[in-house]
Amino acid sequence: MTARRLRGDDGRVSLFLAAGMIGVLAIIGLAFDGAGQLRSMQRADNLAAEAARTGGQAIDRAKAIEGGPKVIDQVAARAAVNSYLAAADVTASSVEFPVVGGETLVRVHVTVTYDRYMLGFFGFGNTVTVSGEATARALTEGP
Repeated sequence: MTARRLRGDDGRVSLFLAAGMIGVLAIIGLAFDGAGQLRSMQRADNLAAEAARTGGQAIDRAKAIEGGPKVIDQVAARAAVNSYLAAADVTASSVEFPVVGGETLVRVHVTVTYDRYMLGFFGFGNTVTVSGEATARALTEGP
């Protein structure tokens, strides 16, 4: 008579590996898409800073040439900011001109979306929206 072999554990390793691979893919997705979201946040901050700098350079030249104060021309600054952001393919932004201590500043708020690649498979949303903000001013003193 031949001995019968019990086969109760067949396939358990395959099931364990399949479940483990899902966990590994989730961790890879968190790392990959998390890094992508951080890059998008940095991009939004950089775009806002550069756009604010561009707007801060739009001063009223006639007053500055005559020796008057360097005052930001709001119309020209808004046009410069919008032109810069349009060249960078940014569609959601806002420009404000707050007055602090008698000086007009340029504040730019930029919103950027990041398309997730892997986390959408695990029930997370396919896109995430991040934003950045920066403020610039016209220098009125020497270095």
